[in-house]
Amino acid sequence: MTKPVTQKSLIKKFSGIAAVVVLLSGCAANPQPVDEANDPIEGVNRVVYSFNELLDVWFLRPAATLYRAMLPPPIQEGIHNMLANLSTPVILLNDILQGETDRAGTTVSRFAINTTVGVLGFGDPASDMGYKKHSEDFGQTLGTWGFEGGPYIVLPVFGPSNPRDVVGRVVDYFTDPVNMWAQNTDRDGITITRAVLDAVDTRAHYYDAIEDIKRNSLDPYSAMRSYYIQRRNAEIMNNEASKATPAPSLSFDFNAPAPGDEEITEAR
Repeated sequence: MTKPVTQKSLIKKFSGIAAVVVLLSGCAANPQPVDEANDPIEGVNRVVYSFNELLDVWFLRPAATLYRAMLPPPIQEGIHNMLANLSTPVILLNDILQGETDRAGTTVSRFAINTTVGVLGFGDPASDMGYKKHSEDFGQTLGTWGFEGGPYIVLPVFGPSNPRDVVGRVVDYFTDPVNMWAQNTDRDGITITRAVLDAVDTRAHYYDAIEDIKRNSLDPYSAMRSYYIQRRNAEIMNNEASKATPAPSLSFDFNAPAPGDEEITEAR
């Protein structure tokens, strides 16, 4: 039976989000002097990081290994192209919220071209036509509005984050049309399937890069923390540094850039 999202339920969902945004506003208005890493709960974060590593070793890494072995690279490329295409509405919303009219036009053009000529996003002819990929999310939007990220935190399963990006993740989830449709039609399985596929596909794409970090870094935790902080700052500024390999994580973020979106590292 369909459960429509009522005005009352939407108000309840977003009232909590608004409260956190207000708290972040205070952080932005009165930033505290912190070191570059801003990791005051490092001990707790390392425990959560170790938990995520166990999940990776037991589940995600084997799944990504099987995924790479069973699917030829063109099919893998098509899958993450489709995942990127599904995130277009959220990217467009944040382009608009940031006042990036040119990038918003590119987002619309990419969606129209890839959904039609690219066969529901499986292909990416828009890039060949000059409409380059980019990612936007509400965490980045808050950053462009002047909100500080706050202390570094590691979330169970989701990996590296900070208070601002946690708020951004929640807002992106509830403004994603696919998620809204799934909730309104009792098709929660679609949301779960999309999350798992996104996590496995991302882990597979960056398989070699992640393994290299784990193998060669004296402290993988610090390396991943540094990647995350630098990358998020670069994404907010829309500069070239955002094209570096992202911080490895067990992210089930539906609106994170699909593998290959703005990245120059190929880990196949």
